[in-house]
Amino acid sequence: MAKDKKQDNKKDGKEQKKSTGSKGSERLTEEGAVPAIVEAVVARGGTRGEVSQVSCKILQGKNRGKSMRRNVRGPVKKRDILMLRETEIEARRMGKRPHRGSK
Repeated sequence: MAKDKKQDNKKDGKEQKKSTGSKGSERLTEEGAVPAIVEAVVARGGTRGEVSQVSCKILQGKNRGKSMRRNVRGPVKKRDILMLRETEIEARRMGKRPHRGSK
């Protein structure tokens, strides 16, 4: 009998831990996409140059008017409109590769 209760508790614990989506995904879907206009293509990255780093200005939402760097995959040029799912996190600058062993 005692073993059955322990097994039931384990099953209940597993069911409670289930969650839908990734951490913070609720915030992304609630706000919806926010338009931003590309001001400049800053750099190209990736092994084949498929990623562009662009400077863009947010047109709507709580960060309206903010200029930020974003990484974009695919063809992009100045004055394109991007639909951003998230406007809080800015991309790191693409630069020269650090030397081996340095941090």
